[in-house]
Parts: sequence; structure tokens; C-alpha cells
Amino acid sequence: MELHQEIKTLAAQLGAILTDKCLWITTAESCTGGGVSYALTDTPGSSAYIDRAFVTYSNKAKQDLLGVNTQTLTRYGAVSEQTVLQMAEGASKAAHADISVAISGIAGPGGGTNDKPVGLVWFCIKIGNKVYSSQQIFAGGRAEVRSQAIVYALKSVIEKINL
Repeated sequence: MELHQEIKTLAAQLGAILTDKCLWITTAESCTGGGVSYALTDTPGSSAYIDRAFVTYSNKAKQDLLGVNTQTLTRYGAVSEQTVLQMAEGASKAAHADISVAISGIAGPGGGTNDKPVGLVWFCIKIGNKVYSSQQIFAGGRAEVRSQAIVYALKSVIEKINL
């Protein structure tokens, strides 16, 4: 399946689940630049489950909009489990959402290190009081890394919401 079509299909599937369960979702996105929220709002009827979302590309935006702690960013960096945990928590509170999805990664082509290579993306999904974090390393160029991260995020929410 073409990646763009896969994103549309997953977003529509998630939208149907959210509508059925009467749940609200928000996103806190960095490297995906709003791709997950775009996919969700591309589905007709999405105003029933998404009210607001956050693109927090800079550290300052993560602090100002989501309440990510300065010490967390200094000690662990923007691309870390600690940061996405705080992003998900902050987004959930700011949007009054039942579910939040936080994503921060290195899409490339530059910015990678030995510890944090290009393609490394951290995710956090918060559903009620349950928090799930994970990391993936995606292959390919900038567009491929971003698209794969969007697909992974949508699939992960669908999987976790049905637990």
C-alpha cells in the first residue's frame, strides 16, 4: 500500500475508534511537523475527536506550550524518552484530551550523532493514566523518516487504545 494511502487509512480507522468510544485526542509533534494531526483532521468528522494539537519544533516551544522542563531538555535532549513523556503529559493537560501522542526525533539528513542517529524517533502515547513510550530507528531520507513515524504513531495509538 502506498504510504500516503496507508496514513489516510490508519487515520480514518483511528477516527472511527475515537468517535465510537467518545474520546478526544491531541498531538505534540516535533520531527513530524504536525503530520499526525494533519492526517487525523483530513478525515471528515474529525471535529468529534480532535480539538487542538501542538507542533513544538523548538525546545522553547516544547517548554512554552507543553511545560517540558528545561532541565530535562538540557540533560537528555529533545530526542529522548524523558522529553516525549513530558510532551505527552503537557499536551494532554493543555488540550483536555483523553489521549495524547508525542513525537520527537531526528529526521535528517543532518543532526545525528553516534548516540542519536538520523532516523531515531521517540514516541509517547498517553491514554488516561496509562503511558507507553517507545523508540524506533527508521531508514531513508527526511520524508521517509517522517512518514514512517506518522504511520508508527497512528498504528501504536490504535493498538494501545484496544488493549
